[in-house]
Amino acid sequence: MNTPLMMGAVAYAPKVVTIWEGFKEYFRRHDFEFDYILYSNYERQVEAQFNGSIALAWNSPLAWVRAERMARARGQEVTALAMRDSDCDLTSVLVTRTGPLVTLEQLKGKTIGFGAIDSPQAHLIPLDLLRQHGMLAGRDYTARRFDVLGGKHGDHIGGERDAALALMAGEIDAAWMIDSNHMAFSREGLLPAGATAIMARTAPFDHCNFTVSPDAPAAQIARFGELLLAMSWDDPDVRPLLELEGLKTWLPGRVSGYDALVRAVDDERFYDAEGKILAADYRY
Repeated sequence: MNTPLMMGAVAYAPKVVTIWEGFKEYFRRHDFEFDYILYSNYERQVEAQFNGSIALAWNSPLAWVRAERMARARGQEVTALAMRDSDCDLTSVLVTRTGPLVTLEQLKGKTIGFGAIDSPQAHLIPLDLLRQHGMLAGRDYTARRFDVLGGKHGDHIGGERDAALALMAGEIDAAWMIDSNHMAFSREGLLPAGATAIMARTAPFDHCNFTVSPDAPAAQIARFGELLLAMSWDDPDVRPLLELEGLKTWLPGRVSGYDALVRAVDDERFYDAEGKILAADYRY
């Protein structure tokens, strides 16, 4: 049997096993040997990309930033092979209770809720937007983080859900969440109809990508990418996997949608230029 192409993925929910077992069977049907290793957090997964354990990783945007920095510091290169259609041009929203608070200026002296410390969409990118409007945490407003499952980079939406609950309970004045979660919380009734308003919205940004490790086997990576992009929503065996992973089609990877996150990583001193973790209160 040929040596399988090894991929890393983070086990942020039980469905992850179902997803990648299904992908494994899909690739096997196309005579391509593929296997995966599950990690408890993205930091370990990115480090594994540099010790030969995995040829590619299903990375969060924050994990991409770290991998790219670690590679550059070593004189190496990582590439973004593919991403979901649902990873492109996302936005996060700042939600308030319906009432007198309608502008960012009015949030000065107030308490703003954020997701986990390592959440791109509910912490780092929102901090960047507020900073671009001249508002700094601790100076202009109080930041209250809702840390859930550190190391998962916000894939587990518990922090955003807790922030939404705190907003409705009157414990905070506004809460950040990715737009899709805002809609989901509204459908669930967690955010009752008419009870909230969107005060601000980030510029579009991108989310996850398949990050190719340095020195990964080029021929296997090319075949993996070919088969991945060929997965069809119309294939009854494939569609349930795509639904679980939250996409309709795979797209070639791009890195143009990470600028705000890169800026936030530097401004918040989350990673240094070599990918070392600087955030002192980060637990994973």
